Amino acid sequence: MKTLQPLPFEEANLASQAIFTNIKSKIGMLPNLYAAMGVSDKLLGGFLNFTETLKGWEFSAKEYEAIALATSQANGCAYCLSAHTALGKMNGFTEDQTLALRTNTITNERLNALVSLASDFVNTKGHPSTSNINTFFDTGFNKPAFAELIAIISLITITNTIFHNGGFQIDFPKAQNIEQLQEV
Repeated sequence: MKTLQPLPFEEANLASQAIFTNIKSKIGMLPNLYAAMGVSDKLLGGFLNFTETLKGWEFSAKEYEAIALATSQANGCAYCLSAHTALGKMNGFTEDQTLALRTNTITNERLNALVSLASDFVNTKGHPSTSNINTFFDTGFNKPAFAELIAIISLITITNTIFHNGGFQIDFPKAQNIEQLQEV
């Protein structure tokens, strides 16, 4: 059963309406995912605030999108793969690079260490291999980056789970190779 449907603006409480209006003013649309999260203004507001807090600290915008792509691939989320493929391209990745990030085959050693560890975190339910951890640190990442990686994976997993429990369409250009993931 798909429980979390996008909330129409007129059915949202005042706090969610304010958040919806702010999102629309920033990006020109209200993505279905955020409209579904808006059933709880606390969830949506807290999610957006925490996401904004993490952006630009230990990871560049490109690295953030790489983590999002690896996490969404490991969690099998067609919606988030589509959204983060579009965002990844806006931040300088090519289509082929977005696919390589999703499969941990990107040729950039630092990015590959990052996405390999992110995927490992998801696939092992938070218990990545010592090898992937060591490679992460060996490519120049530090302990604050390790902690923030865990936070970003957690945030992206929230959106992945919202989509898995929602019944809404992907409102971004669909990413390649997601056909088997779509349930809507």
